[in-house]
Formats: sequence, structure tokens, C-alpha cells
Amino acid sequence: MTSIGMWESLSSLKLTRQPVAVAFLSSPPAGVSRLARPAAAGCGYWKLAAAGQTFYTTEDDHQNCPIGAYTHGVTLTPAKAEELQSLVGTMIQLHYLSSDEIPQIPHREESMRIAAYAPADRAPFAPDVVIFSGNARQIMLLSEAARAAHVFDTGTTMGRPACAMLPQAISTASGVASLGCIGNRVYTELTDDELYLTVPASAVGPVLGKLATILNANVELEKFHRQRAATLG
Repeated sequence: MTSIGMWESLSSLKLTRQPVAVAFLSSPPAGVSRLARPAAAGCGYWKLAAAGQTFYTTEDDHQNCPIGAYTHGVTLTPAKAEELQSLVGTMIQLHYLSSDEIPQIPHREESMRIAAYAPADRAPFAPDVVIFSGNARQIMLLSEAARAAHVFDTGTTMGRPACAMLPQAISTASGVASLGCIGNRVYTELTDDELYLTVPASAVGPVLGKLATILNANVELEKFHRQRAATLG
């Protein structure tokens, strides 16, 4: 997808989680094994891939989270479809969602068959998107690199559900930031100060290519602003 050298440009950011490559495929990728046990939610697979695992899942592996199944285009069993309706009803009762928001949640129109996951710098398949996670400063820098690469021009930032940023990035072919959601933070163990930037795989090279320039610019601008603050303060 990109050269090893490009991925090395991330080292100065000191990300605590590896970027995750995700691909929606019609068949399992060659040489990749299916995950042995389904996770409690589809975003839980991000955590495993960020920790170094490479694997694929089927739609059966995405039945545990009805919301994630909806965003990924999974055909739910009747029991899980009923659970989805119940969960959505609870969210509406809690005023977490309104009924008119639900049709607007980004989701894959194509039925999901296979979803593959891997650390992005060594994915053995062609991904659709790459998920970056980090603290506010790290994502600020990555989003500035994405904007410089003209893949974050709209500056879209999403909230719940976090998994909806994947179909949004794919359908718009642009970067999408996400503040996450409470379910995602539980299943991925995302910390309180972390958030996401999802980038279409085709744009990762240009984004990483701009990162060194953005990092250098921020170092110099921070010096300028600190001196200015000290002088005027």
C-alpha cells in the first residue's frame, strides 16, 4: 500500500496504537486465517489488529453488535434484528438518538461477506480504509497532514456510532475524524483523551507524505507562539 519509509514517518508521533487496515472483501484473503472467536462488537477487531493480529471475519462474526452490523452491511438474524430495534428504542428513550437520525447514520449499502483486519504497515491485502487513533495532538497533526493532502477538505468530524466512520470514509473517499462513542471506548479500551482519524487507503500515501512537513511546521510554529505568549503575556 505504501513504502516502509512512509510508515516510519509516524514514529515521531509516538502513537500507542498501530494504525489498522480494514478491507471489505468478497472472499477471504490468501494466507489469512479467520479469527477463532467473535468479538463482542465489530470495533473490538480494531483493538486486536492494533495489537498486531492479522485475520478476517465473516458476517456471523459481526452479529454480537447490532449497531455495528448495520453500519457494516451485515444481514442480521431475526433475533439480532429484533435486538437492534430494541437497542435503538432504548437509545431513543434515553434521548441519545432521535428517530429521524437513524436513517442518516452512514452504512454500507453492499452486503458484507468478509471483513479483514491487520496492522496497516504490513497488511497482506488491499485495504479500503486505515484507522488511526491517538490523543488530540496526534490526531490534530494527522488531520493537518490529511488536509494538506486534500483528503480532509471538509474536516468532517463524527460522533456515535464510531463504526459509521468507515462507510463514511469509503463512500466519500475522504478522511473522517471521529470522537468515538461510549460503546467503542468500552470494546476498544480507547482512553478518554483519544479519538480517531479514518483515511481511505488510496490516500494514506499522500497523507504520510505530508506528515514530515506538518510536523516540522508545528515545531517551528510552537516556538513562535510560545515566544509571542511570553513577550505579550
